[in-house]
Amino acid sequence: MDFSASNTALWNFIIQMSILAGTMLLANVIMRKVGFVRRALIPTSVLAGFIALIVRSLGILPIDGNFLEMITYHTIGIGFIALSLRIPQKSEEQKKGDFAALKSGALIVSTYLIQGIVGLIISIALSYTLMPGFFKASGILLPMGYGQGPGQANNVGSTYEQLGFTGGQSFGLSLAAAGFLCACVMGVIYINVLSKRQKLTRNYYEYVSGSVTVEDFQSKNEIPISQSVDRLSVQVALVLLIYLATYLLSLGITSAISASAPGLGKTISPLIWGFNFIIGSLLAIGCRLIFVGLTKAKLMTRQYPNNYLLSRISGTAFDFMTIAGIASIDFKDLEGLWIPFLLMAIAGGVVTLIYLKWLCKKIYPSYEHEGMVSMYGMLTGTISSGVLLLREIDPSFKTPAANNLLTGSSFAIVLGAPMLILIGMAPESDTMLFTTLGLLCVYMIPLLFIILKVRSRKNTSS
Repeated sequence: MDFSASNTALWNFIIQMSILAGTMLLANVIMRKVGFVRRALIPTSVLAGFIALIVRSLGILPIDGNFLEMITYHTIGIGFIALSLRIPQKSEEQKKGDFAALKSGALIVSTYLIQGIVGLIISIALSYTLMPGFFKASGILLPMGYGQGPGQANNVGSTYEQLGFTGGQSFGLSLAAAGFLCACVMGVIYINVLSKRQKLTRNYYEYVSGSVTVEDFQSKNEIPISQSVDRLSVQVALVLLIYLATYLLSLGITSAISASAPGLGKTISPLIWGFNFIIGSLLAIGCRLIFVGLTKAKLMTRQYPNNYLLSRISGTAFDFMTIAGIASIDFKDLEGLWIPFLLMAIAGGVVTLIYLKWLCKKIYPSYEHEGMVSMYGMLTGTISSGVLLLREIDPSFKTPAANNLLTGSSFAIVLGAPMLILIGMAPESDTMLFTTLGLLCVYMIPLLFIILKVRSRKNTSS
Protein backbone atom coordinates (compact mmCIF):
# COMPACT_ATOMS: atom_id res chain seq x y z
CA MET A 1 0.00 0.00 0.00
CA ASP A 2 1.19 3.51 -0.85
CA PHE A 3 1.45 5.57 2.36
CA SER A 4 2.74 8.73 0.65
CA ALA A 5 0.86 11.98 0.03
CA SER A 6 -0.02 10.80 -3.47
CA ASN A 7 -2.54 8.41 -1.89
CA THR A 8 -5.23 11.07 -1.35
CA ALA A 9 -7.80 8.52 -0.19
CA LEU A 10 -5.49 7.62 2.72
CA TRP A 11 -4.79 11.20 3.87
CA ASN A 12 -7.88 13.20 2.88
CA PHE A 13 -9.90 12.37 6.02
CA ILE A 14 -7.01 13.34 8.32
CA ILE A 15 -6.33 16.56 6.39
CA GLN A 16 -9.97 17.67 6.34
CA MET A 17 -10.59 16.85 10.01
CA SER A 18 -7.36 18.60 11.00
CA ILE A 19 -8.48 21.76 9.22
CA LEU A 20 -11.81 21.69 11.08
CA ALA A 21 -9.99 21.01 14.36
CA GLY A 22 -7.63 23.91 13.66
CA THR A 23 -10.51 26.33 13.08
CA MET A 24 -12.11 25.19 16.34
CA LEU A 25 -8.92 25.84 18.33
CA LEU A 26 -8.44 29.19 16.60
CA ALA A 27 -12.03 30.16 17.41
CA ASN A 28 -11.47 29.15 21.04
CA VAL A 29 -8.41 31.42 21.26
CA ILE A 30 -10.37 34.31 19.73
CA MET A 31 -13.23 33.73 22.17
CA ARG A 32 -10.86 33.86 25.15
CA LYS A 33 -8.61 36.71 24.03
CA VAL A 34 -10.88 39.10 22.07
CA GLY A 35 -13.16 40.95 24.48
CA PHE A 36 -15.98 42.05 22.17
CA VAL A 37 -16.25 38.56 20.66
CA ARG A 38 -16.47 37.02 24.12
CA ARG A 39 -19.10 39.54 25.21
CA ALA A 40 -21.15 38.79 22.09
CA LEU A 41 -21.66 35.24 23.43
CA ILE A 42 -21.12 33.67 20.02
CA PRO A 43 -20.79 29.88 20.36
CA THR A 44 -17.22 28.76 19.70
CA SER A 45 -18.33 26.17 17.14
CA VAL A 46 -20.33 28.82 15.24
CA LEU A 47 -17.32 31.14 15.11
CA ALA A 48 -15.17 28.22 13.95
CA GLY A 49 -17.73 27.38 11.29
CA PHE A 50 -17.68 30.90 9.86
CA ILE A 51 -13.87 30.92 9.91
CA ALA A 52 -13.91 27.67 7.93
CA LEU A 53 -16.54 29.12 5.58
CA ILE A 54 -14.37 32.18 4.86
CA VAL A 55 -11.25 30.05 4.41
CA ARG A 56 -13.12 27.75 2.03
CA SER A 57 -14.75 30.59 0.06
CA LEU A 58 -11.42 32.36 -0.45
CA GLY A 59 -9.68 29.12 -1.44
CA ILE A 60 -7.03 29.52 1.26
CA LEU A 61 -7.23 25.86 2.29
CA PRO A 62 -8.55 22.86 0.30
CA ILE A 63 -11.78 22.16 2.21
CA ASP A 64 -13.93 19.56 0.47
CA GLY A 65 -17.65 20.46 0.32
CA ASN A 66 -18.77 16.84 -0.02
CA PHE A 67 -16.66 15.90 3.00
CA LEU A 68 -18.32 18.66 5.05
CA GLU A 69 -21.78 17.38 4.17
CA MET A 70 -20.72 13.84 5.08
CA ILE A 71 -19.40 14.96 8.47
CA THR A 72 -22.58 16.96 9.18
CA TYR A 73 -24.77 13.99 8.29
CA HIS A 74 -22.93 11.36 10.32
CA THR A 75 -22.27 13.47 13.41
CA ILE A 76 -26.00 14.16 13.80
CA GLY A 77 -26.66 10.42 14.08
CA ILE A 78 -23.66 9.74 16.31
CA GLY A 79 -24.48 12.65 18.62
CA PHE A 80 -28.09 11.65 19.16
CA ILE A 81 -27.25 7.98 19.64
CA ALA A 82 -24.80 8.98 22.38
CA LEU A 83 -27.46 11.18 24.01
CA SER A 84 -30.09 8.44 23.84
CA LEU A 85 -27.77 5.88 25.44
CA ARG A 86 -27.44 7.97 28.59
CA ILE A 87 -29.16 6.64 31.70
CA PRO A 88 -31.88 9.25 32.39
CA GLN A 89 -31.75 11.01 35.73
CA LYS A 90 -34.96 11.79 37.55
CA SER A 91 -34.59 15.47 36.69
CA GLU A 92 -34.22 14.61 33.00
CA GLU A 93 -37.21 12.30 32.68
CA GLN A 94 -40.19 13.49 30.71
CA LYS A 95 -43.42 13.77 32.64
CA LYS A 96 -45.69 10.92 31.69
CA GLY A 97 -48.90 11.88 30.00
CA ASP A 98 -47.93 15.46 29.14
CA PHE A 99 -48.12 14.77 25.37
CA ALA A 100 -44.93 16.80 24.81
CA ALA A 101 -43.86 14.55 21.92
CA LEU A 102 -47.21 14.85 20.12
CA LYS A 103 -47.38 18.59 20.74
CA SER A 104 -43.80 19.03 19.54
CA GLY A 105 -44.66 17.15 16.35
CA ALA A 106 -47.74 19.32 15.82
CA LEU A 107 -45.64 22.43 16.47
CA ILE A 108 -43.05 21.37 13.89
CA VAL A 109 -45.62 20.66 11.17
CA SER A 110 -47.68 23.78 11.94
CA THR A 111 -44.48 25.81 11.53
CA TYR A 112 -44.00 24.20 8.12
CA LEU A 113 -47.52 25.32 7.27
CA ILE A 114 -46.92 28.89 8.46
CA GLN A 115 -43.74 29.07 6.40
CA GLY A 116 -45.56 27.61 3.39
CA ILE A 117 -48.39 30.14 3.70
CA VAL A 118 -45.94 33.04 3.98
CA GLY A 119 -43.86 31.75 1.07
CA LEU A 120 -46.88 31.26 -1.21
CA ILE A 121 -48.28 34.71 -0.39
CA ILE A 122 -44.95 36.25 -1.39
CA SER A 123 -44.53 34.22 -4.59
CA ILE A 124 -48.16 34.77 -5.69
CA ALA A 125 -47.98 38.50 -4.94
CA LEU A 126 -44.74 38.88 -6.90
CA SER A 127 -46.13 36.96 -9.88
CA TYR A 128 -49.02 39.43 -10.14
CA THR A 129 -46.97 42.59 -9.52
CA LEU A 130 -43.21 43.02 -9.84
CA MET A 131 -42.36 39.72 -11.51
CA PRO A 132 -45.03 38.63 -14.02
CA GLY A 133 -44.51 35.03 -15.02
CA PHE A 134 -42.71 34.16 -11.79
CA PHE A 135 -43.30 30.54 -10.74
CA LYS A 136 -46.23 30.97 -8.33
CA ALA A 137 -45.72 27.74 -6.41
CA SER A 138 -42.09 28.57 -5.56
CA GLY A 139 -43.16 29.77 -2.11
CA ILE A 140 -43.61 26.18 -0.99
CA LEU A 141 -39.81 25.92 -1.09
CA LEU A 142 -39.58 28.10 2.04
CA PRO A 143 -40.67 25.33 4.46
CA MET A 144 -38.59 22.85 2.48
CA GLY A 145 -35.43 24.96 2.88
CA TYR A 146 -36.07 26.32 6.36
CA GLY A 147 -38.10 23.55 7.94
CA GLN A 148 -36.61 20.44 6.36
CA GLY A 149 -33.14 21.46 5.24
CA PRO A 150 -31.06 21.20 2.06
CA GLY A 151 -32.05 17.61 1.19
CA GLN A 152 -35.75 18.26 0.71
CA ALA A 153 -35.09 21.75 -0.68
CA ASN A 154 -32.89 20.19 -3.34
CA ASN A 155 -35.41 17.45 -4.18
CA VAL A 156 -38.47 19.70 -4.41
CA GLY A 157 -36.49 22.47 -6.12
CA SER A 158 -35.29 20.02 -8.78
CA THR A 159 -38.85 18.76 -9.29
CA TYR A 160 -40.19 22.31 -9.69
CA GLU A 161 -37.35 23.12 -12.09
CA GLN A 162 -38.57 20.30 -14.32
CA LEU A 163 -42.05 21.82 -14.13
CA GLY A 164 -40.89 25.20 -15.38
CA PHE A 165 -39.26 27.00 -12.42
CA THR A 166 -35.96 28.12 -13.93
CA GLY A 167 -33.28 27.96 -11.23
CA GLY A 168 -35.60 26.09 -8.84
CA GLN A 169 -32.89 23.83 -7.46
CA SER A 170 -30.51 26.72 -6.74
CA PHE A 171 -33.38 28.69 -5.21
CA GLY A 172 -34.24 25.85 -2.83
CA LEU A 173 -30.64 25.22 -1.79
CA SER A 174 -30.02 28.93 -1.26
CA LEU A 175 -33.08 29.16 0.99
CA ALA A 176 -31.70 26.23 3.00
CA ALA A 177 -28.36 28.03 3.36
CA ALA A 178 -30.13 31.26 4.36
CA GLY A 179 -32.12 29.32 6.93
CA PHE A 180 -28.97 27.99 8.56
CA LEU A 181 -27.51 31.51 8.72
CA CYS A 182 -30.81 32.77 10.12
CA ALA A 183 -30.74 30.09 12.82
CA CYS A 184 -27.21 31.00 13.88
CA VAL A 185 -27.49 34.80 13.67
CA MET A 186 -31.03 35.40 14.96
CA GLY A 187 -30.75 32.56 17.44
CA VAL A 188 -27.59 34.01 18.99
CA ILE A 189 -29.17 37.50 19.04
CA TYR A 190 -32.24 36.07 20.80
CA ILE A 191 -30.05 34.39 23.44
CA ASN A 192 -28.10 37.62 23.96
CA VAL A 193 -31.30 39.64 24.42
CA LEU A 194 -32.64 37.16 26.97
CA SER A 195 -29.33 37.17 28.80
CA LYS A 196 -29.23 40.97 29.00
CA ARG A 197 -32.80 41.02 30.27
CA GLN A 198 -31.77 38.42 32.86
CA LYS A 199 -34.48 36.02 31.72
CA LEU A 200 -32.01 33.15 31.66
CA THR A 201 -28.73 32.25 33.31
CA ARG A 202 -25.90 31.14 31.09
CA ASN A 203 -22.97 29.35 32.73
CA TYR A 204 -21.55 27.60 29.70
CA TYR A 205 -18.24 29.49 29.84
CA GLU A 206 -17.95 29.39 33.61
CA TYR A 207 -16.99 25.73 33.89
CA VAL A 208 -13.44 25.24 35.13
CA SER A 209 -11.07 22.33 35.00
CA GLY A 210 -11.65 20.03 37.95
CA SER A 211 -15.35 20.88 38.28
CA VAL A 212 -16.34 17.29 37.43
CA THR A 213 -17.05 15.29 40.57
CA VAL A 214 -16.80 11.54 41.05
CA GLU A 215 -20.61 11.40 40.98
CA ASP A 216 -20.63 13.14 37.60
CA PHE A 217 -18.04 10.79 36.16
CA GLN A 218 -19.16 7.44 37.53
CA SER A 219 -22.41 5.84 38.73
CA LYS A 220 -22.86 2.72 40.81
CA ASN A 221 -21.91 -0.66 39.29
CA GLU A 222 -20.16 0.84 36.27
CA ILE A 223 -17.25 -0.95 34.67
CA PRO A 224 -14.06 -0.05 36.61
CA ILE A 225 -11.51 2.39 35.25
CA SER A 226 -8.77 -0.19 35.82
CA GLN A 227 -10.38 -2.69 33.44
CA SER A 228 -8.20 -3.79 30.52
CA VAL A 229 -10.39 -1.99 27.99
CA ASP A 230 -10.68 1.78 28.35
CA ARG A 231 -14.11 2.96 29.48
CA LEU A 232 -14.23 5.53 26.68
CA SER A 233 -13.52 2.74 24.16
CA VAL A 234 -16.60 0.90 25.43
CA GLN A 235 -18.78 3.99 24.95
CA VAL A 236 -17.43 4.58 21.43
CA ALA A 237 -17.96 0.91 20.57
CA LEU A 238 -21.58 1.03 21.76
CA VAL A 239 -22.31 4.17 19.74
CA LEU A 240 -20.68 2.86 16.54
CA LEU A 241 -22.38 -0.55 16.79
CA ILE A 242 -25.78 1.11 17.15
CA TYR A 243 -24.99 3.40 14.22
CA LEU A 244 -24.10 0.32 12.15
CA ALA A 245 -27.42 -1.24 13.19
CA THR A 246 -29.13 2.01 12.13
CA TYR A 247 -27.56 1.73 8.68
CA LEU A 248 -28.54 -1.92 8.28
CA LEU A 249 -32.12 -1.31 9.44
CA SER A 250 -32.51 1.72 7.16
CA LEU A 251 -31.08 -0.27 4.25
CA GLY A 252 -33.44 -3.17 4.93
CA ILE A 253 -36.52 -0.94 5.13
CA THR A 254 -35.75 1.08 2.00
CA SER A 255 -34.78 -2.02 0.00
CA ALA A 256 -38.00 -3.81 0.97
CA ILE A 257 -40.19 -0.80 0.07
CA SER A 258 -38.38 -0.18 -3.23
CA ALA A 259 -38.70 -3.85 -4.21
CA SER A 260 -42.45 -3.97 -3.53
CA ALA A 261 -43.44 -0.42 -4.53
CA PRO A 262 -40.75 1.45 -6.51
CA GLY A 263 -42.80 4.65 -6.74
CA LEU A 264 -43.36 4.77 -2.99
CA GLY A 265 -39.72 3.88 -2.43
CA LYS A 266 -38.56 7.04 -4.22
CA THR A 267 -40.64 9.13 -1.81
CA ILE A 268 -39.97 7.23 1.40
CA SER A 269 -36.28 6.46 0.94
CA PRO A 270 -35.01 10.09 1.28
CA LEU A 271 -37.14 10.51 4.42
CA ILE A 272 -35.73 7.38 6.07
CA TRP A 273 -32.11 8.20 5.26
CA GLY A 274 -32.64 11.90 6.06
CA PHE A 275 -34.12 11.10 9.48
CA ASN A 276 -31.84 8.17 10.27
CA PHE A 277 -30.87 9.85 13.55
CA ILE A 278 -34.40 9.08 14.79
CA ILE A 279 -33.94 5.39 14.00
CA GLY A 280 -30.54 5.48 15.68
CA SER A 281 -31.97 7.12 18.78
CA LEU A 282 -34.77 4.56 19.00
CA LEU A 283 -32.25 1.73 18.70
CA ALA A 284 -30.08 3.36 21.39
CA ILE A 285 -33.06 3.63 23.74
CA GLY A 286 -33.91 -0.02 23.00
CA CYS A 287 -30.32 -1.05 23.75
CA ARG A 288 -30.40 0.86 27.01
CA LEU A 289 -33.68 -0.83 28.03
CA ILE A 290 -32.20 -4.24 27.18
CA PHE A 291 -29.30 -3.48 29.52
CA VAL A 292 -31.79 -2.58 32.25
CA GLY A 293 -33.68 -5.82 31.68
CA LEU A 294 -30.52 -7.91 31.76
CA THR A 295 -29.44 -6.19 34.97
CA LYS A 296 -32.80 -6.87 36.64
CA ALA A 297 -32.58 -10.51 35.55
CA LYS A 298 -29.05 -10.58 37.08
CA LEU A 299 -27.57 -11.67 33.76
CA MET A 300 -25.46 -8.50 33.65
CA THR A 301 -23.78 -7.09 36.75
CA ARG A 302 -22.13 -3.96 35.32
CA GLN A 303 -23.61 -0.74 33.92
CA TYR A 304 -21.89 -0.12 30.60
CA PRO A 305 -23.24 3.29 29.48
CA ASN A 306 -21.43 6.15 31.22
CA ASN A 307 -23.40 9.41 31.15
CA TYR A 308 -20.38 11.68 31.47
CA LEU A 309 -18.43 10.10 28.61
CA LEU A 310 -21.52 9.77 26.42
CA SER A 311 -22.18 13.49 26.92
CA ARG A 312 -18.60 14.19 25.85
CA ILE A 313 -19.02 12.04 22.73
CA SER A 314 -22.24 13.82 21.79
CA GLY A 315 -20.65 17.19 22.54
CA THR A 316 -17.69 16.45 20.27
CA ALA A 317 -20.00 15.20 17.53
CA PHE A 318 -22.21 18.29 17.74
CA ASP A 319 -19.21 20.64 17.72
CA PHE A 320 -17.85 19.17 14.49
CA MET A 321 -21.38 18.96 13.10
CA THR A 322 -21.83 22.70 13.62
CA ILE A 323 -18.46 23.64 12.13
CA ALA A 324 -18.96 21.43 9.07
CA GLY A 325 -22.57 22.52 8.63
CA ILE A 326 -21.74 26.23 8.52
CA ALA A 327 -18.62 25.73 6.40
CA SER A 328 -20.68 23.82 3.80
CA ILE A 329 -23.04 26.77 3.16
CA ASP A 330 -23.09 27.60 -0.53
CA PHE A 331 -25.36 30.19 -2.11
CA LYS A 332 -26.08 29.02 -5.62
CA ASP A 333 -26.62 31.23 -8.66
CA LEU A 334 -29.72 33.36 -8.01
CA GLU A 335 -29.70 35.54 -11.12
CA GLY A 336 -33.14 37.14 -11.43
CA LEU A 337 -34.37 35.57 -8.18
CA TRP A 338 -32.83 37.83 -5.57
CA ILE A 339 -36.04 39.72 -4.74
CA PRO A 340 -38.17 36.64 -3.90
CA PHE A 341 -35.19 35.03 -2.20
CA LEU A 342 -34.55 37.96 0.14
CA LEU A 343 -38.24 38.49 0.89
CA MET A 344 -38.80 34.82 1.74
CA ALA A 345 -35.57 34.48 3.70
CA ILE A 346 -36.28 37.52 5.90
CA ALA A 347 -40.02 36.92 6.29
CA GLY A 348 -39.45 33.24 7.04
CA GLY A 349 -37.00 33.99 9.85
CA VAL A 350 -39.13 36.70 11.47
CA VAL A 351 -42.49 34.92 11.23
CA THR A 352 -41.00 31.65 12.53
CA LEU A 353 -39.50 33.50 15.50
CA ILE A 354 -42.80 35.19 16.41
CA TYR A 355 -44.85 32.03 15.95
CA LEU A 356 -42.55 29.81 18.03
CA LYS A 357 -42.16 32.42 20.76
CA TRP A 358 -45.95 32.45 21.15
CA LEU A 359 -46.46 28.69 21.26
CA CYS A 360 -43.34 27.47 23.08
CA LYS A 361 -44.42 29.45 26.12
CA LYS A 362 -47.61 27.34 26.18
CA ILE A 363 -46.13 23.95 25.32
CA TYR A 364 -42.97 24.13 27.45
CA PRO A 365 -43.89 26.35 30.42
CA SER A 366 -41.06 25.09 32.67
CA TYR A 367 -38.34 25.40 29.99
CA GLU A 368 -39.77 27.96 27.60
CA HIS A 369 -36.47 29.44 26.39
CA GLU A 370 -34.73 26.08 25.90
CA GLY A 371 -37.72 24.83 23.92
CA MET A 372 -37.88 28.02 21.90
CA VAL A 373 -34.23 28.26 20.82
CA SER A 374 -33.96 24.55 20.01
CA MET A 375 -37.12 24.55 17.89
CA TYR A 376 -36.18 27.83 16.19
CA GLY A 377 -32.75 26.49 15.29
CA MET A 378 -34.24 23.32 13.82
CA LEU A 379 -37.14 25.01 11.99
CA THR A 380 -34.97 27.59 10.26
CA GLY A 381 -31.89 25.43 9.74
CA THR A 382 -31.53 21.79 10.63
CA ILE A 383 -31.66 19.76 13.81
CA SER A 384 -27.93 20.46 14.16
CA SER A 385 -28.52 24.20 14.51
CA GLY A 386 -31.29 23.47 17.02
CA VAL A 387 -28.88 21.48 19.16
CA LEU A 388 -26.22 24.16 18.71
CA LEU A 389 -28.44 26.91 20.15
CA LEU A 390 -29.76 24.67 22.91
CA ARG A 391 -26.23 23.88 24.12
CA GLU A 392 -25.66 27.58 24.78
CA ILE A 393 -28.31 27.69 27.52
CA ASP A 394 -28.63 23.99 28.41
CA PRO A 395 -25.12 22.57 27.88
CA SER A 396 -25.81 19.34 29.78
CA PHE A 397 -29.24 18.76 28.16
CA LYS A 398 -30.93 18.72 31.56
CA THR A 399 -34.26 19.90 30.13
CA PRO A 400 -36.34 17.70 27.79
CA ALA A 401 -35.76 20.17 24.92
CA ALA A 402 -33.24 17.98 23.06
CA ASN A 403 -35.49 14.96 23.47
CA ASN A 404 -38.42 16.97 22.07
CA LEU A 405 -36.48 17.53 18.85
CA LEU A 406 -36.24 13.76 18.44
CA THR A 407 -39.69 12.66 19.54
CA GLY A 408 -41.32 15.66 17.88
CA SER A 409 -39.61 14.86 14.57
CA SER A 410 -40.98 11.31 14.78
CA PHE A 411 -44.56 12.58 15.13
CA ALA A 412 -43.90 15.25 12.49
CA ILE A 413 -43.17 12.57 9.89
CA VAL A 414 -46.72 11.26 10.34
CA LEU A 415 -48.47 14.61 10.83
CA GLY A 416 -46.58 16.15 7.93
CA ALA A 417 -47.51 13.45 5.40
CA PRO A 418 -50.36 15.55 3.86
CA MET A 419 -47.79 18.18 2.86
CA LEU A 420 -46.29 15.72 0.38
CA ILE A 421 -49.60 15.76 -1.48
CA LEU A 422 -49.87 19.55 -1.34
CA ILE A 423 -46.33 19.96 -2.69
CA GLY A 424 -47.33 17.99 -5.78
CA MET A 425 -50.67 19.82 -6.16
CA ALA A 426 -49.42 23.41 -5.95
CA PRO A 427 -47.70 23.78 -9.37
CA GLU A 428 -50.40 22.02 -11.44
CA SER A 429 -52.60 25.09 -12.04
CA ASP A 430 -53.70 28.38 -10.49
CA THR A 431 -56.79 26.66 -9.14
CA MET A 432 -54.74 23.96 -7.47
CA LEU A 433 -52.31 26.59 -6.20
CA PHE A 434 -55.00 28.54 -4.36
CA THR A 435 -56.55 25.26 -3.19
CA THR A 436 -53.17 24.33 -1.72
CA LEU A 437 -52.93 27.70 0.04
CA GLY A 438 -56.43 27.20 1.46
CA LEU A 439 -55.69 23.65 2.63
CA LEU A 440 -52.52 24.84 4.38
CA CYS A 441 -54.66 27.28 6.36
CA VAL A 442 -57.33 24.66 7.10
CA TYR A 443 -54.80 22.07 8.30
CA MET A 444 -53.56 24.61 10.86
CA ILE A 445 -56.81 24.17 12.82
CA PRO A 446 -56.38 20.55 14.02
CA LEU A 447 -52.68 21.13 14.68
CA LEU A 448 -53.37 24.19 16.84
CA PHE A 449 -56.06 22.17 18.63
CA ILE A 450 -53.44 19.54 19.51
CA ILE A 451 -50.98 22.20 20.65
CA LEU A 452 -53.36 24.35 22.70
CA LYS A 453 -56.17 22.09 23.84
CA VAL A 454 -54.77 18.61 24.45
CA ARG A 455 -54.00 18.23 28.15
CA SER A 456 -52.86 15.42 30.39
CA ARG A 457 -55.45 13.76 32.60
CA LYS A 458 -53.94 15.35 35.66
CA ASN A 459 -54.23 18.84 34.23
CA THR A 460 -57.74 18.18 32.92
CA SER A 461 -59.01 16.97 36.27
CA SER A 462 -57.52 19.94 38.03
